[in-house]
Amino acid sequence: MESTTPSRLGRRAVLVKPHQPVEIWESPVEPPTGADVLVEVEMAGVCGTDHHYFIGEVDLPGPMVFGHEGIGRVVELGPEAQTDCVGDPIKPGDRVYWVPLKPCHRCHACTILEDTSLCPHQSPGRFRDPRLTPYATYTDFALLPPGMAFFKVPEGTPSEAVIAFGCAMPTMLHAIERLGEIRLGDSVVVQGCGPVGLAATLLARLAGAGDITVIGAPDARLEMARRLGATSTIDLDAAATSAERAEAVLDASDGRGADIVIEAAGKLAAFGEGMQLVARGGRYLVVGLWSAPGRAPIEPRHVNNTNIRIIGSALSRPRHIHQAVQVARRHHERLPLAEAVSHRFGLAQAQQAIESAGRQETVKAVIEPGRDRT
Repeated sequence: MESTTPSRLGRRAVLVKPHQPVEIWESPVEPPTGADVLVEVEMAGVCGTDHHYFIGEVDLPGPMVFGHEGIGRVVELGPEAQTDCVGDPIKPGDRVYWVPLKPCHRCHACTILEDTSLCPHQSPGRFRDPRLTPYATYTDFALLPPGMAFFKVPEGTPSEAVIAFGCAMPTMLHAIERLGEIRLGDSVVVQGCGPVGLAATLLARLAGAGDITVIGAPDARLEMARRLGATSTIDLDAAATSAERAEAVLDASDGRGADIVIEAAGKLAAFGEGMQLVARGGRYLVVGLWSAPGRAPIEPRHVNNTNIRIIGSALSRPRHIHQAVQVARRHHERLPLAEAVSHRFGLAQAQQAIESAGRQETVKAVIEPGRDRT
């Protein structure tokens, strides 16, 4: 059956080169074919990685349509599309959540390791011709192709409760799976209180951690960390040195250090500091340094003699995206998940949104194309 989608134009927020103002381009909206799903974007999460692209800390292979966190409503289904990626029926008007990463399913990571998060060919929406980019999220419309994971958002679950953590929640769900387990009563330190750190704080609380100490700034983010489960916080503006922060962590953990330290700061200096906060026999989970270039010194003897485990984790798999929806569904009524969305911008304000997130003025910012869609 041929698509009946009328001819329309859609806007996209495009970064042509680092440090250049974001441009708003218009291009035709491709109709869905095969198992494609056409979605009208309701909310696109503003991620710290977007700012790293903007300031040139991550390689830009060509002009890029921003955005890799999306909530939208189904506009039209291709003739072969009937369900989301867990088999739930979908129809026009349903809300769906997606992180636009499409693994190739034809490489060693995908087929032998069975770990699509390691696929070297997947892309978060980076394409050389943004006029042809079908599935970034700073757009009016997104076309979700076969092979890209997306899941229906249950009725009664606010979109904000899902997008509040954006890609951070599936990333942290994947990371904690790699960590092994947060045991009942464990002492946990979270470095950073952006969306990745807040997701880590929430999941540590749900897992039954004992003391949960969050290091970060500004106070609005630290306050949200406390509301999501932090038992203590350390303000980077008040405890300005590593020595002061280490002393505060020791005070919070009966002098032992943390059983688990989760790096979610995205700053290179956090790595060396985090290594000093891990208790003997503890684990250090590195999640936030994906887009932080540079090298950090490490003393192998320290790792050896204290039996520390260092676990790296990046991206997520489809099941973690689905799990993120379930976290929001199960906990949004008793925890302030939706309230983490602190700033809302129209699509034409994408530049302002990215800069605001880069200055850490937001807890979580979202782009709402409908705010200025004509």
